[in-house]
Formats: sequence, structure tokens, C-alpha cells
Amino acid sequence: MHVGSEQTDRGVAALVGRMADGFSRLVTQHLQLARLEIAEDAKAVGLDVASIAVFVPFLLVGYAFVCGALAALLATWLGWAGALALVGGVNLAGGCFGILRAVKRMKSRQMMDDSASELSRSMAALTSARPQAVAAPGVNSLKDTGKVFKESRDGR
Repeated sequence: MHVGSEQTDRGVAALVGRMADGFSRLVTQHLQLARLEIAEDAKAVGLDVASIAVFVPFLLVGYAFVCGALAALLATWLGWAGALALVGGVNLAGGCFGILRAVKRMKSRQMMDDSASELSRSMAALTSARPQAVAAPGVNSLKDTGKVFKESRDGR
């Protein structure tokens, strides 16, 4: 049985079609993974924000009372102006430190890290170079398989 150009074309077209289907499936799976990760990250962040919002009023009231008591204690040595300035300065320094630490932690958080690693692996697999078979001059070959098929002059 001769391998004609029509059968070869259908084989190449089928291979290209299968490759396109596989690539389409890969892209679809990456998008599904990204959606799942976004939903999971959003849920985790939402729960953290909600828990912070619940306890903030308690923190503020307690903190105000402690600062007032500390200023009253220090007022005997520094006077009211000095005690309030000292307590206010310590609060400003602590607040700045806490905010900078939180911003640094937010910047270091890897969002969608599974999607990024899967996408990197897929890109590496798609772009890796494979050694190609060297064919004799005038001989058709299927690259990547290493098989060489000879075809007659008239294509039959």
C-alpha cells in the first residue's frame, strides 16, 4: 500500500487537529484552576477581614482606656502635656510599624501560585526543543518520530 500525498495530508491535518484540541483542553483546564484558586483566595481573605472587623471596636475601646490610664500615671512625672505626647508618640510608632509589616506581608503573599506553577510547567513542555531526525536528501520524513518514509517520484 502506497502512502499518497492525500493520505499524508489527512494524517497531518488529523495530528494538527488533535494538537489544537489538546491545547484547547489545556487552556480550559488552566482557566478552571485559576477560577477555583481565585474563589478560594477570596473566601480566605473575606473570612480574615470579617474576623478583624468584628474585634476592632473592642480593641479600640480597650486601647483608649489603657492609653488614658497610662497618661494619667505619667502625668505625675511629666505633666499632662508631656504624658499625652509620650503616649501618642509611642502609639504612632507602633501603628506605623504594624502597617508596614502588614503591607510587606501582603506583598509577599503569592496569589494563584498553583496556577502560575502549572502554567510554567505547561509552557516549559510546549517550548522544549526535541532532537529531530536527520533525513537523507530527497526523502520525506516525519520529524519528532524518527521514522523515515520513502515516497516514489509520482507520489503513489
